[in-house]
Amino acid sequence: MPDANRPYLHALDAMRVFFICGVLLNHTTTAFIQQLTSQSAARTALLGTHLTIHFTRMGFMFLTGFVLTYRYRGTRRWGRFLARRLTATGIPYLAWNLLYLALAALGAGGLAYLARTAPDALLHGNQFYMYYLMITFQFYLVLPLVLRLLARVTRHGWLLAASFLAQLAVVTWIKYVMPGVDRSQWLWWCRAYGINFLSYQFYLLLGCCACWHRAAFTAWVQRHLTALSAWAVALGVVTVPYYFLNKSLLGLDYTHAVSPHQPFMLVYDTVVILAVFGWATRYAASRDALPRRLTALIHQASLASFGIYLDQTLVLALLRGALSLVSWPNWALTLALPVGYAFVVAGSLALAWAALRIRPLGVLVGRPAWQAADYPEQVVARVERSRAPA
Repeated sequence: MPDANRPYLHALDAMRVFFICGVLLNHTTTAFIQQLTSQSAARTALLGTHLTIHFTRMGFMFLTGFVLTYRYRGTRRWGRFLARRLTATGIPYLAWNLLYLALAALGAGGLAYLARTAPDALLHGNQFYMYYLMITFQFYLVLPLVLRLLARVTRHGWLLAASFLAQLAVVTWIKYVMPGVDRSQWLWWCRAYGINFLSYQFYLLLGCCACWHRAAFTAWVQRHLTALSAWAVALGVVTVPYYFLNKSLLGLDYTHAVSPHQPFMLVYDTVVILAVFGWATRYAASRDALPRRLTALIHQASLASFGIYLDQTLVLALLRGALSLVSWPNWALTLALPVGYAFVVAGSLALAWAALRIRPLGVLVGRPAWQAADYPEQVVARVERSRAPA
């Protein structure tokens, strides 16, 4: 469908903003946890609730599948698609990786640090939260096959069910079997399951199918939104005892106890994604009745969300530097968490929005001027400004 004829989906604005705020909360909480005294009640409480906000990664996978299907369903120019999308994502990937590597090298051995670290970081995307971009690269390559499959297979419900069962098998393997397996001789792409798009295939396919059947999917979610919301809250509460069971009963370390690659998290993440989609759709339906400043803020924050994801490492580093300079008791640090979170959100948004406003810098946040046709939301932004009261 040509960009000019494709309506802008304001529900995606709300979802992007919700999930990016969740990502920043997740990483801000980690920064505070690192400053709290080991075994303190405050640290234990934050550790116990950390799994509750770990659905954001899968939420963005869903959005990736949805948005790419919405924009490119029916296209036949896949060579052009790959060239443009890999450029729009690849330039920020290289630029931010190199920036962060250079800054890290200033305090970690200079050129020796770069020689030791840069090749692995650039090739694998395993630093500075760049894993999401590496997964996106992989999905770009298989998107033509996925859309062709959806066009030829009529029973998408069965396809999703098979995908869910495959995802369940994968996360069960990752949690219960993989830790005891010698993986030293495996290919890196198989060992590093967190950067392998197959570890997220259900969420990506769910997004594709949700877009393919957008009207029916939206209607189904709206009919069940109350139940989905209740289950999302209930399962979110259960993540707290679930974390401590992972620690005490299974003897997992913190990293594996809060891993998103667990059978329980597959159910929890799916329910949360559906509930968030439902509420985002309601937001889109009622946005004309909401304050214009609020809807404008959500829209602009959505445009900046990719840039926020990219620049968050820099703002989080500033936060960690500030926290390292204070010697506050645990309770004071815990009470300061909302202030730290507000700083990370405001700082990340300001940097991303500055890059969007300064035209040459748009290439650093995935919106190069020469690819403006790929981003119909920029047209929407201009329309919104033209409608704003003088």
